[in-house]
Amino acid sequence: MSALPDGMLAPDHGAGGLAAVLPGALGALGLVTTTATGLSSTTTRAALGLPHAERVCVVLADGLGHVNLAERAGHAPFLRSLLPEARSLTSTFPSTTAAAIGSFGTGTAPGRTGMLGYTQRNPVTGALANMVSWEGAVAPDELQREPTLLSVAAEAGVRVTSTGPARFARSGMTLAALRGGTFVAAEPLADRVDTAVRTLRRPGLVYLYWRDVDRVGHHHGCGSWQWGDELEALDRELARLARSLPAGTLLLVTADHGMVDVDTALRWDVAGHPALDREVLLVGGEPRAVHVYAEPGAATDVADRWRDVLGEHALVLERADVVARGLLGPDPRPDAVASAGDVVVAMRGRATVVDSRTQTPASLDLVGVHGSLTTTEMGVPLLVHTA
Repeated sequence: MSALPDGMLAPDHGAGGLAAVLPGALGALGLVTTTATGLSSTTTRAALGLPHAERVCVVLADGLGHVNLAERAGHAPFLRSLLPEARSLTSTFPSTTAAAIGSFGTGTAPGRTGMLGYTQRNPVTGALANMVSWEGAVAPDELQREPTLLSVAAEAGVRVTSTGPARFARSGMTLAALRGGTFVAAEPLADRVDTAVRTLRRPGLVYLYWRDVDRVGHHHGCGSWQWGDELEALDRELARLARSLPAGTLLLVTADHGMVDVDTALRWDVAGHPALDREVLLVGGEPRAVHVYAEPGAATDVADRWRDVLGEHALVLERADVVARGLLGPDPRPDAVASAGDVVVAMRGRATVVDSRTQTPASLDLVGVHGSLTTTEMGVPLLVHTA
């Protein structure tokens, strides 16, 4: 099995990966459990160096990659103070919210959860399903069959609370990957911090999600002043959270993926490129991690043409190779990986592939994107603080 190209990082589906965070948090609370991919709460707690605690708050800041944070740490004095002892974990492949949250919430991998990218083919309808909005997707419990760790904790008697936007309470992604316990709707970050502080007056686990670092990065780029301002706002509230939590509370801050600012001169549009479009039925995934659904029997020819066109700007693999390399995790479910592209394309450098027939003009104009295997997109921090 060939190694990945320079600058690319394979996902770690063990204690060095994002999927280990919630098992480790449950281990800190004294709960003993093991996920379908073998992540034990006891061993992950020890591997991540987490102390025992009666109260744990896990914050997931969407898009706050380890490299991105380190490069802009001047905007984040509180988080910067935790960086020297932080662990750099690896995200999933694709390094995107749906895949990463599925693994985070279950302690497994995309090849188990069936959550494989921003869009993927619905095996029932044959059309693209959006795995963030859940538009066009099958029912969450039909697609994602792994037990969620929040449910495991709640069923074991841990007081579990999630806080996020009201629209997330019954969203497809929540039901698929983060169901369990009580959901408390709170819109501004300050309100979510207040919810966490209030809830953790009693022992238990709180999960707090914040999206705006990712949102600002998409529209303005992770090198923009707007991204720096959003990081400052996040840092202020997390510092307040750390000051306000009851003594002994374990605070964990992590992310689902990092982000790169792309070069529009290195963008290929399948709709306008006959060699890329030939024998292709559907293009899914995202600009940095493309699921290519080929005509029956055409996958190898499609992969060869995409390699010829994209050259050094992409790693082009057929689905069987993706699975054999373990990029979707150990012991994958056949029905889950069947929703991956017949050909899967991981972009390098600042390059992207789009399809203007199925993507909105706004999505084509995104400055910051993610999904591929580069170190910047794959590395996520685990920042640990005890109140």
